[in-house]
Amino acid sequence: MYRVGLNTAITLYRKSKRRIQTDDFDAYQFKIKAEEYDSTEEEQLKLLYNAVHQLNDIEKALVFLYLEDKDYREISSTLGITEVNARVKMNRVKKKLKAILNP
Repeated sequence: MYRVGLNTAITLYRKSKRRIQTDDFDAYQFKIKAEEYDSTEEEQLKLLYNAVHQLNDIEKALVFLYLEDKDYREISSTLGITEVNARVKMNRVKKKLKAILNP
């Protein structure tokens, strides 16, 4: 009797592993929120990119790597400068961008 119960449990377990578990599509329709279009965010991004466009090539690369959430060690190795120099340059670029965006 024990062996019959064990074999039945093993068979049910194997069948459940073969079956792909899916979710009902209708259950997820109501979880999606519709976000309203915000033109101010798009305008701010355009202003930022225009300000970055005014920087020189090294400063542009520094800003874009910073915006990609790279740490200063990766930035310094990519640009071929020291980590301390990358930090100093980033602070100077931030000040420069503030001056460009807020005349």
